[in-house]
Amino acid sequence: YQIKPDLPFVAGGEAAGFVSEVGRDVTGFKPGDRVAVVGSVGAFAEKILRKESELIRIPDSMSFDIAAGFCVAYGTAYYALKQCGNLRKGESVLVLGAAGGVGLAAVDLSRALGAKVIAAASDVNKLAIAESVGAHDSIRYDRDSLKDRTRLLTDGNGADVVFDPVGGDASEQALRAIAWNGRFLVVGFAAGEIPRLPLNLPLLKNCSICGVFFGAWAQRYPDAYVSNFNELFALFGEGLLHPVVSDSFTLGDFRGAFASLSERRATGKVILRIRDEIQ
Repeated sequence: YQIKPDLPFVAGGEAAGFVSEVGRDVTGFKPGDRVAVVGSVGAFAEKILRKESELIRIPDSMSFDIAAGFCVAYGTAYYALKQCGNLRKGESVLVLGAAGGVGLAAVDLSRALGAKVIAAASDVNKLAIAESVGAHDSIRYDRDSLKDRTRLLTDGNGADVVFDPVGGDASEQALRAIAWNGRFLVVGFAAGEIPRLPLNLPLLKNCSICGVFFGAWAQRYPDAYVSNFNELFALFGEGLLHPVVSDSFTLGDFRGAFASLSERRATGKVILRIRDEIQ
């Protein structure tokens, strides 16, 4: 994201908890309100100072463990599928990295929006997690041809939408398996390599490639950002979303929390608990 904060800084991009106090000009929140906070840094602290516009009111039915890992993953996935991908009911969605935090959110949301969901991941255990939140079919791309398997599962048509937070070699394979008028969503590069895609493929498939920069979009379009979260919380309240928390750690065991991510053991979100008594 081309962001390099000055040292020293507190890590952490999102958090959830109670409002403890507010400034004299704040009108939308009061002490005791249950909120989530999204930002580039600063979340892994006992107290966080944020502007009123940076808070998201969370429903009473949502635990803080869920809320602390909900907004970035589900906010990104929903913006990608709705605003960028223009996903329609009955279409097919191929989700790469389907067992990661944003990948699982994309699987969960695509199913809730009425799409046929194909989950792609690197092993059977990760695919089982994706299937548990709604994937209709799955592909092990360490073993199967992503292109051939996707086309087989879509009756030769290809995927209408490709959700790609992985990058690397999988991206070109997925683009080759996209449907006519498909939408390829560039979400991230978890594989560590930014792919160089042949531009003849979008021409031949009449498809579009759309970058998904959720944070920048939210700053530019705050009303749409709030509207998206209202819709997400409504879906959650109806029982249509199933956020997955892989594990939670105390702040003192932050090394264990980061190891679960760097060693690729996590499925869904990993949570740091500042104080265990907060629920």
